[in-house]
Amino acid sequence: MGAYVLRRVLYIVPVTLGAVTVVFVLLRLVPGDPITLYYFGQDQPGQASASAAGLESEATLQRLREAYNLDKSVPHQYVLYVADLARGDLGISIRKKRPVLHIIGDHWPATMQITLVGMSVAIVVGLTAGILSAIKHHTIIDYAAQMFAIIGVSVPQFLVGLVLIFIFAITLGWLPAISNGHGKELILPSITLGLAASAILARLTRSSMLDVMSRDYIRTARAKGLRERAVIWLHALRNALIPVVTVIGLEFGGLLGGAVVVEAVFTRQGLGFQLINSVNQRDYPIAQGLVVMAAVVYALMNLVVDVLYTYIDPRVRLEGSTAT
Repeated sequence: MGAYVLRRVLYIVPVTLGAVTVVFVLLRLVPGDPITLYYFGQDQPGQASASAAGLESEATLQRLREAYNLDKSVPHQYVLYVADLARGDLGISIRKKRPVLHIIGDHWPATMQITLVGMSVAIVVGLTAGILSAIKHHTIIDYAAQMFAIIGVSVPQFLVGLVLIFIFAITLGWLPAISNGHGKELILPSITLGLAASAILARLTRSSMLDVMSRDYIRTARAKGLRERAVIWLHALRNALIPVVTVIGLEFGGLLGGAVVVEAVFTRQGLGFQLINSVNQRDYPIAQGLVVMAAVVYALMNLVVDVLYTYIDPRVRLEGSTAT
C-alpha cells in the first residue's frame, strides 16, 4: 500500500506540469502586455493617458518587465517558471505585489467553505434521491427523481444562481444575495454549486442500486427472510456505492472548478473570483498559481478515492487498482 500511495503522489508531478503548461501557453496567447495594462488601464497608452505615460517612462516599464521575466521569450519564461515552481515559489502578483502563496492562503477558506457545503448538499440530496428512486422503481417518486436529475444536469450553474437570488433574496428576502461570510450567506452559493453534482450522483446511485438489487445474492438474502431494510442497507447499498465513491471524488474537483462561476454570481471573494480577475487583468502569477493548486487538489482527491475503495470493498487491492 505504501508503494502504491508513493507512486500516486509522484503521479501528481506530471499532472500538475501538464496543467501548468496549458494555462501558461493560453495566458500568453491573450493579447496585451500585463505591465502596460496595469499602469495605463489598456494595452497601449493613448492620449487620455499621456500624462501618466510621462510619469512612467518606458525604461521604468522595461525594468518591471524584466522583474517578472516578461522581457524574455515565452519558452524561456516557461523554463524559469517551472524552475521556481520546483522550489515551491509561485511568484509575486503583478497587481497586488504579494506572494501568490499568501493570496491563495487568504482566499482559500472562502472557496473551501462553499465547496465542502456544496459537496455535502450533493451527497445528501443525490444519494437520497437515487436510493428512493431505485427502491420506488417505476413510481411517481422515481419519475420525480429522474426529472430532478435531468434538470440539475441541464441547467447552467449561473442560471441556477440567478434564479435562487431572484426568489430567495429579492422576492422573499430570506437570504442575502452577496456571499462573503458564513451562516446564511453560504446557503445559496452552496446549493447552486451542489445541484448539478447531486443530479449526477442521483442518476448514478439509482442505476447502480438497480443493478445490485437484481443480483443473485440479493435474492438469496430476501429468500432467507431478511427484512427489506436490512437487504437494502446492509447488502445492496454498500456494493452500489463503489462506483458512486469514484464520482464523488471526481465531483469534488469539479466543484472547485465550478466555484469560479458561483463566486462570480454571488460576488464571493474566493479563489474562483481571484482567478477571473487575474485572467482579466493579465496577472499571470496568480492565474498560474491557482491552476497549480487546483491540479494538486484534484490529483489528491483521486488518491483518496483509491484508498477508500479498500474500505468499501475489501476485494479491491490498491496494487492492482486501475481507478483514477
